[in-house]
Amino acid sequence: MFKQYQFKNYNIRLIILVLALSIMGILVIGSAKESSQIKQILGLILGLVVMVIVSLMDYTWLLKLQWLMYAGGIALLVFVKLWGKEVAGAKRWFIIPGIGIQFQPSELVKILMILFFAKFFMDHQEEMQKTKTVLLSVLLVAPILLLVYKQPDLSTTICLALVFCAMIYMAGISYKWVLGVLAVLLPAGIVFFSIILNPNQTLIEGYQANRILAWLYPEKYPALAYQQQNSIMAIGSGQLTGKGLANNVIASVKNGNFIAEPQTDFIFAVAGEELGFVGSCVIIILIFLIVFELLNIARKAKDFSGMIICCGMAALIGCQSFLNIGVATGLIPNTGIPLPFVSYGLTSLVSLYIGIGVVLNIGLQTSYGNYRRD
Repeated sequence: MFKQYQFKNYNIRLIILVLALSIMGILVIGSAKESSQIKQILGLILGLVVMVIVSLMDYTWLLKLQWLMYAGGIALLVFVKLWGKEVAGAKRWFIIPGIGIQFQPSELVKILMILFFAKFFMDHQEEMQKTKTVLLSVLLVAPILLLVYKQPDLSTTICLALVFCAMIYMAGISYKWVLGVLAVLLPAGIVFFSIILNPNQTLIEGYQANRILAWLYPEKYPALAYQQQNSIMAIGSGQLTGKGLANNVIASVKNGNFIAEPQTDFIFAVAGEELGFVGSCVIIILIFLIVFELLNIARKAKDFSGMIICCGMAALIGCQSFLNIGVATGLIPNTGIPLPFVSYGLTSLVSLYIGIGVVLNIGLQTSYGNYRRD
């Protein structure tokens, strides 16, 4: 479980990057909703402690628990579906008895899924170009995606699907599968959009279709598009250096209540308004550097599973960041998902630090020999 490590290989750069981004998140959260700042600080402390502990645990030992992680993840999603706390028509959380902390299973499931499929793909490394292996992988991820989608949580479902696609690609799936999927998805996407533009469509939920329509035609759906439009205006109003943290400008998004829950899904709007273009760029650059560092560790990983875990974490942080910032800037339809290390959310923050801890352990073991994909 534990090994004698050479701590000169401990990746301090990665720790500094995630800590810097988390601190920026705490500052912006305090400005968006002061009452949430203390909780986020406690979440950061807990995350750092858990990260250090996990970073000292041999990840190859953790991967031996792959089926326990898979079953545990499914069980958590079923539990929250049956007995979770309902908020605005969605069951995504439950209260941990005794301490009263709200827990969101889908955030932890992201990390468990990455670890499970890293071991699964390693066990089937020589068979990744076979149809039966690919279909088995899809069958294994399908219950996770379905349970998350039924919460309902479309944004997390999309994020998990993208991470899975990135991992199976890095595992060595045949390019015939890649080209085949693209050949199906591109025309399917066109058909999908043509269907949802029909007012009587039943393909997706009404509120989901309305969000897409509001994104395409904000002038026709002002009541539905106001959050994204206000977010875009807030980011633009920050100009170069922003209005400053905890400002008293009445017309700001946080003081004027122009965006609901700005400390979570629209945290980037608050950052753009108060830190300006410079602050927004700093956040994006930090995210880019974290993803780059994860891929760099993947390149040096001692084995196939270590490489897949690092790539999975890079895909998770990269995809989730793109979805969050894309919504805040109007690039994609409105769908709620936290900005990694920045948005308020204890489950999200601690889960990400667990994933970073596993990656740090992979980095500690690079001295034993590097993995190279042929």
